[in-house]
Amino acid sequence: MNPLLKVIGLLPWIDWVALVVFFGGWAGYAWFARDRALTRPSILAATNRVRLQWMLQTTYREVRVLDGAVVQSLSTSPSFFASTTVLIIGGLLAVLGTSDKASELVREIPFAASASVLIFDMKVILLLVVFVYAFFRFTWSMRQYTFGALLVASAPEASQFAAQGLSREAFANKAGRVVGMAAETFNDGLRAYYMSFAAVGWFFSPLMFMLSTAGVIYILFQREFHSDVLGVLNG
Repeated sequence: MNPLLKVIGLLPWIDWVALVVFFGGWAGYAWFARDRALTRPSILAATNRVRLQWMLQTTYREVRVLDGAVVQSLSTSPSFFASTTVLIIGGLLAVLGTSDKASELVREIPFAASASVLIFDMKVILLLVVFVYAFFRFTWSMRQYTFGALLVASAPEASQFAAQGLSREAFANKAGRVVGMAAETFNDGLRAYYMSFAAVGWFFSPLMFMLSTAGVIYILFQREFHSDVLGVLNG
């Protein structure tokens, strides 16, 4: 028997459809959000403008202790989530080690779909994949914030920009983009956390899996493009 057909045969067709909807919706929304932000400001695009303004103001300050403290404060969020994600990954690996008992527990949940231990393991592995991706994004965000802190620390003194003919805008653009990329990477990790709630729907049924995926994407869209805080930032 063809190995590919053997793998496909592990799950009913409706489960494969749900997985395609999940990963397609996740990747599709990420592309859509990045593309739409070029014409309609998102939360990330609006805050990136603030970051550029912040870095421009940094070039006028003689003492930049405040700027360093802000960068350090921003880096604590991905650090916290990275540590939390490690604990979640450890918990999911522990669940894989006791699949029999865990699957029996899930069967007792009202409306949860009964499934074999193999299918249950695949659902847990899906959550593992989501959180491993989130971990890599959070840790990369931490490193990018470190790069941003290095740029702030290496900025010439305020008087040197005029004395040496240096461009404040060029520095602000470089440093603001690095800090902005760190924020975007952190946003990717947070988005993975949201999608993990959609993945939990698979334990109930493939239909619930698809509906929860659509629901999470709708929530992400509303918060990134139609939230109250976005209106304040654009005001």
